[in-house]
Amino acid sequence: MNLPNKLTVLRVLMIPFFVLFALTDVVPGYSNYIAVAIFVIASLTDLLDGKLARKYNLVTDFGKFMDPLADKLLVCSALICLVSMERLPAWIVIVIISREFIISGFRLVASDNGVVIAASYWGKFKTTFQMLMIIVLFLDLGGVFDLIGEILIWAALILTVVSLVDYLVKNKNVILEGDI
Repeated sequence: MNLPNKLTVLRVLMIPFFVLFALTDVVPGYSNYIAVAIFVIASLTDLLDGKLARKYNLVTDFGKFMDPLADKLLVCSALICLVSMERLPAWIVIVIISREFIISGFRLVASDNGVVIAASYWGKFKTTFQMLMIIVLFLDLGGVFDLIGEILIWAALILTVVSLVDYLVKNKNVILEGDI
């Protein structure tokens, strides 16, 4: 197993620890901060594994499958925790997670038709804003950060919808020509 794939596996293994610290006060007064640190480190492994895989031509089928799955598991776990903590409305999380299922299904159909759908800039912006939103909402610092969190929630939601529409419009031929 190459280094990028090990980083992906590490990211998946970090998720239960992230959830543990996010939802419990294992370390009184500090669990939230530990959860944020784990989330940030896990997010950085995503950035690093992709760069290493491309730079050193270490792209594998395992990585193609597990890397996006690990990202979705990390972000969806965080979003569900935020709903549980009453810091994020459930309907927004449903929209975000639904987009992930739609795009994953869309990519599966494209793959069956021999088409690879690369991540778009809209998708990358969406992911960045979702991760920033998650960090700010978990830190729960109050004051101006409440406003920043609210702005990030709406930006992440809008970018989620825009990136979905972008994928569908740019790749509509996959659906129109596919065996659906």
